[in-house]
Amino acid sequence: MNKTHLHDILVIGSGAAGASLALRLADHYRVAVLSKGPLNSGSTWYAQGGVAAVLDDEDSIESHIQDTLVAGGGLCHEDAVRFTVENGPAVITWLVEQGMDFTRDPGTGDFHLTREGGHSHRRILHTADATGKAVSSTLIEQMLAHPNIEVFEDHIIVDLITQSDHNSRKLRCSGAYVLDRAKDTVCTFQARCVVLATGGASKVYLYSTSPDGASGDGIAAAWRKGCRVANLEFNQFHPTCLYHPQARSFLLTEALRGEGAYLRLPDGERFMPRFHELAELAPRDIVARAIDHEMKRLGSECVYLDITHKSPDFIQSHFPTIREECLKYGFDITRDRVPVVPAAHYTCGGVLTDLQGRTDLKNLYAIGETASTGLHGANRMASNSLLECLVFGWSASEHIRQVIDSIPTPEKAPPWDESRVTHSDEDVVISHNWEELRSFMWDYVGIVRTRKRLERAEHRIKMLIREIHEYYSNYKISRDLIELRNLALVAQLIIRSAQQRRESRGLHYTLDHPQQSPIAQDTILVPTNFAAQDIIVSRP
Repeated sequence: MNKTHLHDILVIGSGAAGASLALRLADHYRVAVLSKGPLNSGSTWYAQGGVAAVLDDEDSIESHIQDTLVAGGGLCHEDAVRFTVENGPAVITWLVEQGMDFTRDPGTGDFHLTREGGHSHRRILHTADATGKAVSSTLIEQMLAHPNIEVFEDHIIVDLITQSDHNSRKLRCSGAYVLDRAKDTVCTFQARCVVLATGGASKVYLYSTSPDGASGDGIAAAWRKGCRVANLEFNQFHPTCLYHPQARSFLLTEALRGEGAYLRLPDGERFMPRFHELAELAPRDIVARAIDHEMKRLGSECVYLDITHKSPDFIQSHFPTIREECLKYGFDITRDRVPVVPAAHYTCGGVLTDLQGRTDLKNLYAIGETASTGLHGANRMASNSLLECLVFGWSASEHIRQVIDSIPTPEKAPPWDESRVTHSDEDVVISHNWEELRSFMWDYVGIVRTRKRLERAEHRIKMLIREIHEYYSNYKISRDLIELRNLALVAQLIIRSAQQRRESRGLHYTLDHPQQSPIAQDTILVPTNFAAQDIIVSRP
């Protein structure tokens, strides 16, 4: 029997964006928060760096804005950047009020601020080298204690539910079909407002620093219901992922380089000064391409990150988590250079939204890495991501608060129909398609691209999507099948976006068009069913 859950607000995703929004609304409304795995399984939990915000008298809002605009390769929208940066101190205050404990200077008691690539000042608040874990723990504790928040772990969105909006004769979002993994059944969640906070799609690539859940679920679900997406060609590759066969997803935070770590070739030579005046503190896209260039030039499997010139006490106090993790693989960062390679890390594009998190579909919001707000442009600056989650969690909650009382309770949705599907005895098809997808995306749509590579990827993804659609139509769904379906769709959108950008800008570098165009334009893809929506979001 298909169970139906009814709430005022449905939040799909339990990271910093979704959790902060839920907490801001729960005093007055009934909120459901869905997590596709355990509450601490998302990208927020694994964020090592910190939250960028202007809290130092020697820093300024204008400096943070300018740093972000420069890092974004001319494609950031200044209104979104200014909005995010100006609201930074307020959301930090709110987070501390929730119980967040940032590292403080032992002498003054003030927040200890570090510096990362692209930032001209120390403005990164952190909790040692495990800031995301501390943010997640704080917000999860508050959510679990709140009587108006109902948490559903191991629940994965299958598709959004829409119904006619009687006022405009257009569609509005009224919930989602969701796979309850524990019961292996699809249930229905309905709400007056729905918020996508499902994270990014870095698992579309073979090597990624993201947890397994980063499969683009929210982006794919919104596209299928007629929402536009923007700038999906800009996939950030973190320059320094630990190179070890058992540790493909462990990144070495940018804060290491912020505190003086060097990148070295196998022979010990520092190479970043040859590529950028900021050397190891250059923007991530430049560092990742430099590493990729040197690896290909030398035929090397990796380069090395070296912070051994700092004292062991300094390293242990600033990076205890990283040292402990590296020790598991035989590397002591107080004594050893650590082998690193670039890996897919962050999806800079996403579902097109305005500054309140609204999408093209009425009553549907997208926040965090799922969204394209205009903040990141062609390249996300370090530690602006958690800031964006907190700011847009707040701004979307404010808009929901203003409109929700005028939104009627959804009409009962039809139950999920799986009467004509069967259990598959060929799940190996899913794993094979999964590996093929991630391999050709890595080979053809990675750090350096060409027209020919993108054409090969386009050909492969079309065939793969046909196979996956046939499989999805005939067999009972599972987490692996849902994620494969979503990853394939997002991969197709990434390829289409990359083909449209005939220049090199930020994270998109193509050998066919190595120069940057004098005109900066977003890549906006429009689904065929877009005409069924209200045009809520405008992007200058």
